[in-house]
Amino acid sequence: DDPRMPTISGLRRRGYTPESIRIFCNRIGVAKAASTVDMTLLEYCIREDLNRRAPRMMAVLRPLKVIITNYPEGGGEEIQAINNPEDPSAGTRKVPFTRELYIEQDDFMENPPKKFFRLAPGREVRLRYAYFITCVDVVKDGSGNIIELHCAYDPATRGGDAPDGRKVKSTLHWVSAEHSREAEVRLYEYLFVQANPEEDTEDKDFISKLNPHSLDVLQGCRVEPALSGATTGNTYQFERLGYFCVDPDSSADKLVFNRTVTLKDTWVKVQKRS
Repeated sequence: DDPRMPTISGLRRRGYTPESIRIFCNRIGVAKAASTVDMTLLEYCIREDLNRRAPRMMAVLRPLKVIITNYPEGGGEEIQAINNPEDPSAGTRKVPFTRELYIEQDDFMENPPKKFFRLAPGREVRLRYAYFITCVDVVKDGSGNIIELHCAYDPATRGGDAPDGRKVKSTLHWVSAEHSREAEVRLYEYLFVQANPEEDTEDKDFISKLNPHSLDVLQGCRVEPALSGATTGNTYQFERLGYFCVDPDSSADKLVFNRTVTLKDTWVKVQKRS
């Protein structure tokens, strides 16, 4: 039942639904001769299914602390978040917002290139469902690594829009440092570095074609408190990151999530790494 294996047990543990496999089978039909189907078609089918059914949640896989310096110390509030924009009947949930938050490390650059629109010194961005914030200071450790950002928020932008009509080019997901839960997240990639390892007829050694980056286990991830009650097999969309399911290794004391599929195809990145 290794989630990297295209077996029923492996697909189930990775978060593939029976409906997505039925959609896949209906699309490819029945062939009389042996054939190979691109894995991306199966991924398309699971995205299509989970987009309709999976609740949206916020999770930060590689946390970077943000302190909102002009937010009241000890203060906090609840922000309304949409559970699934594809299903209005799913309603909304409350997400705690506090002075100290976590965002993704990849969502900040101290010296950003031209097309990087996320958070940077002096730049304003939107926090999903919450406020506009501007980075005012960068805190580093003795080795020069960024460990904390100090930001200022605009109280008038609650809900994500500015009364004066000004726009921002990026919206970031986040979690409360105080209320979020720690979790382990397992990121899966393709098992082989080639889309079809059987194409190379000269090299019969499948071991040499294994992808050394097919599993990346992340510790210290942070997820919003609504996921505290998640049970084995539950599937979610972690906003901006992909679709994830609760692994059987998960417990009340330690949440464990498997990435089912990314929101976008990353096969090109795998090929570049290889």
